[in-house]
Amino acid sequence: MNIGINTAVSALNAYSLQHTVNANNIANINTDGFKKERVLIEEQAPQGVSSTFEKINTEGSQRVEYSNGNEEIIEGSNVELAEEMPNEIITQRSFDANTTIIKTENEMLGTILDMIA
Repeated sequence: MNIGINTAVSALNAYSLQHTVNANNIANINTDGFKKERVLIEEQAPQGVSSTFEKINTEGSQRVEYSNGNEEIIEGSNVELAEEMPNEIITQRSFDANTTIIKTENEMLGTILDMIA
């Protein structure tokens, strides 16, 4: 495969993981004690990108619940929708850009093959 296509495919894999993590964070926004995760996307030598994810262990919002006369402090999720939605938009745009790279590479290879044949 072409270097450009390899790089774009590795980026698509990384952004696919990022989308999955963002979706999981959003799905668990109301889950008590849930800790959000983040995907780290890094350049990989000599080409492509790699992705890893990490759990963010900051405290979530706290609330007091009363049950049978007892007071209990419950920690909520540390996910903020105002942070997750822009991340999801960036992920979508990055995924689209890398898909366009693959389509362009494919068209260029087709043109070259047409010229040769």
